[in-house]
Amino acid sequence: MWINVGNDGLSAGMAKWTSLAFSPSGEPFVAYEDYGNGQKATVMKFNGTNWVNVGAAGFSDGSVECVSLAFSPSDGQPYVGYMDFANAQKATVMKFNGTNWVHVGNAGFSSAGVVYTSLAFSSSGMPYLAYSDIGNSFKATVMKFDGMSWVNVGSAGFTVTGAEYTSLAFSPSGKPYLAFNDDQFPTWGKASVMKFDGSNWLYIGNPGLSNDRSEWTCLAFSQSDENPYVAYRDFWNNASVTVMKFDGSNWMLVGNAGFSSDDVGHPSLAVSPSDDHPYVAYEDGGNSWKASVMKFDGTNWVNIGNAGFTTGSVGCTSLAFSPSGQPYIAFFDNADSAYAKVMKYDSVYLGIDKWQNSQLSPFPNPTSKLITFDFKNLSGKCNKIEIVDLKGVRIFEAQIKERKLVLNIENFPAGIYIVKVTTETKNWFGKFCKD
Repeated sequence: MWINVGNDGLSAGMAKWTSLAFSPSGEPFVAYEDYGNGQKATVMKFNGTNWVNVGAAGFSDGSVECVSLAFSPSDGQPYVGYMDFANAQKATVMKFNGTNWVHVGNAGFSSAGVVYTSLAFSSSGMPYLAYSDIGNSFKATVMKFDGMSWVNVGSAGFTVTGAEYTSLAFSPSGKPYLAFNDDQFPTWGKASVMKFDGSNWLYIGNPGLSNDRSEWTCLAFSQSDENPYVAYRDFWNNASVTVMKFDGSNWMLVGNAGFSSDDVGHPSLAVSPSDDHPYVAYEDGGNSWKASVMKFDGTNWVNIGNAGFTTGSVGCTSLAFSPSGQPYIAFFDNADSAYAKVMKYDSVYLGIDKWQNSQLSPFPNPTSKLITFDFKNLSGKCNKIEIVDLKGVRIFEAQIKERKLVLNIENFPAGIYIVKVTTETKNWFGKFCKD
């Protein structure tokens, strides 16, 4: 079920700090610390056939760590933030301008060295970077680029104690949130989450939401809920993975605590755009440190495909969803000299018949020319229909004005297509095959 995206070992050499994200047009991009190019930053994208460099390989001024990739919603360009060894381990952010990678503001703009950089964009297209701030006793600092320079969001070093494994995300309404591990008394390494209210950073629920020490906090939101999820390596439960969600008053477990079979590394959390269920990818100690992905189905955490589906042990797992809701995972692959690799879960192999009882069931299916989409069983007013191929490329998009649409797909290439219909209440998905 998990298949390679492109070739094994897409990088020129060993890769670390892999970070996966999708462009607005649906192409997967991966950024990493590139040992084949002096441990500098490299970004590659999959063009549907091959992985190709975005700009020059090893484009940063010097070696990097803690690479974080994100796309600007305003211009659709990729940005990377990282710890910059060419600038005293300070924070640097660069963006691709269509031809070259250029600095966003000054290189090394933080006041001192940084660790655990995490890059995210506001809905207005402003880049924010969070990090553990060595100049402020390893407390958390968040900065944003205001178009001219990088400025603090609230106070620098705003956490009570040192903050490790910082993870920055924006809620659907555009509020910045930060998850991290407190590394000092009184919380002693527990996970915490804060949000910026426009003036100050405030705790969401109690500081130290986990029962014990945690690592690799990862923060995520669904597209329709202001309440955040957080995943972490949970030492209260044998260093397995735990996910919690804030219910507006308290932090509540999502399923069982410590639901993985054993110790984990680098849990990476994301929420599916198709069903709003949280997924988590991780290095699976219960399966020889190979990659596993699980999702919460509303009652239990279940494996997506086989547990430990990679050939060998992996590192730096990074999970992201294509626009059609297909999970992808990036990592470095110890079975292939620690080169970077990307895989996707291809549920197409389950067969087109599995979709025939969906509320959105195009017919006839398969077809070579005309296909009908009937929306009468979908709740809420229908707004838009989108069709994407399995590479995530949008093939067709239109506003819905009637409860039925007949479309001529004679000129579509043969293959499987995903249909997304947006209504007032939710997104509906279907699938069809073009002969």
